[in-house]
Amino acid sequence: MPHYYSKKQTSDLNLREINIRIGNIFFQLFSGSGIFSKKKLDKGTEVLLKNLIVKNNWKVLDLGCGMGVVGIYVKKVFPKTNVVMSDVNKRAVYLTKKNANLNNLDVEVICSDGFEKIEESFDAILLNPPQVAGKEVCFKLIEDSFEHLNKSGLLELVARHNKGGKTLSEKMNSTFGNVKEIVKSSGYRVYISQKKT
Repeated sequence: MPHYYSKKQTSDLNLREINIRIGNIFFQLFSGSGIFSKKKLDKGTEVLLKNLIVKNNWKVLDLGCGMGVVGIYVKKVFPKTNVVMSDVNKRAVYLTKKNANLNNLDVEVICSDGFEKIEESFDAILLNPPQVAGKEVCFKLIEDSFEHLNKSGLLELVARHNKGGKTLSEKMNSTFGNVKEIVKSSGYRVYISQKKT
């Protein structure tokens, strides 16, 4: 049975529209089966978006984009950002492209297993990691993020602290040499590491 982090989905798509509201930003997205949090905005992503650090003109990667909530929000709030969205799940990539068109946004969407097809570097990488895929998968995403950040670039990751988030923050600290916990909300925390070399 495929998971949302599997490349190919076998279930019917069951396309539907959902409404997303973060603060005073409101937009519609297409959703469907076989992707992460298909019915509504998940709490972890909401906490990340309300606390993210992004500046206009930055190049930003929404890593593991699902239906594209994070990247679309960033592009709407910071229209001069260069946004790239990627996911291993082909259906998620299809929906993200559809949602970028629905919201008239110029973004790049890539089907990639982690950084397999991503060569460029970024000022910020935003990640709600697939913790159900296992620690090794999440650790590799953290390690590879370091390699794909510009100097002073930020990895911004959201997780439940008591459900593996603490371990991920420790991995960020050992990989980057630093980690900050910038918010606690509903059991979730946003951890940020900066590439200083």
